[in-house]
Amino acid sequence: MEGNYQQLIEFISEGSGVSVSEIERKIEAKRAKLAGLISKEGAAQVIAAELNVNFDKQIIKLSQIVPGMRKINLIGKIINLFPVREYTKNGRSGRVASFVLADDTSNTRVVLWDENHIDLIAKGQITNESVVEITNSSVRNGEIHLSSFSEIKLSNKPMENIVVERPVFEKTIVNFNSNDKVSARAFVVRMFEPRFFEVCPECRRKVSEVGECQEHGKVAPEKRALLNFIMDDGTDSIRSVIFSDVLEKIMSKEELENQELFAVKKKDFLGKEMIVTGQVRKNSMFDNNEFVVEDIGEVDIDKLIEKLEK
Repeated sequence: MEGNYQQLIEFISEGSGVSVSEIERKIEAKRAKLAGLISKEGAAQVIAAELNVNFDKQIIKLSQIVPGMRKINLIGKIINLFPVREYTKNGRSGRVASFVLADDTSNTRVVLWDENHIDLIAKGQITNESVVEITNSSVRNGEIHLSSFSEIKLSNKPMENIVVERPVFEKTIVNFNSNDKVSARAFVVRMFEPRFFEVCPECRRKVSEVGECQEHGKVAPEKRALLNFIMDDGTDSIRSVIFSDVLEKIMSKEELENQELFAVKKKDFLGKEMIVTGQVRKNSMFDNNEFVVEDIGEVDIDKLIEKLEK
């Protein structure tokens, strides 16, 4: 088992007094009864309810959250507070606020939709480095979401040894969840033509067709590239994207820009097994997960054998 799922099972075990192995057995039995139509995480939450383990009565660690959790309570330190922004959607307008919350096990993004909660940030009552207590929140797309039924307030609890970098978990693709930071061993089964775009040399954001950056005005843009490919590990496949900084590890600028050279390189990669690390994110347009690659390399057979022997 991997990552948050393992943490969740241990949490249920502690709250119920039932051994981890017995909980695993119950989860597999539940999934079998439902013909595999429920995820491991979903089955674990059903078992938790059957064992009278309530998430709304205890503080959950960030490493223990899984998709679909509701009425959960958290305590953490804000390590990255984003500006409050306004939005208009389907004729409705409003504000939304967000920040990255960290504890001693992990960190994740928190999204606030209620105006009273947003005012706490807009008025400076909750700031960067604030320690906050959150109650009655839910997990959606790998993020913590607060509604008007949720509560957020300052906490006096000291928060030390917080996790600033997201832990990376080894997972199979079928177990990828939105917002996961994961590493996987998978085969490249399809590769698309590279796409090129121009960015501001200062902030690295995409510039307009006339070379203007929203923040820095008229600039001398830099040409960047991205490459989409499909990877498959035998459990499932996922569309993946790799940007210039990481792309340069496996392909030169000349190979990207020259069609003949790219065709040769593409042939080398198709069917090749790679180790990829990155972030799973939700593609809102197609309503599915995609994988943003942050590191990629070939499988080291010696290291793999050594790991398996352990």
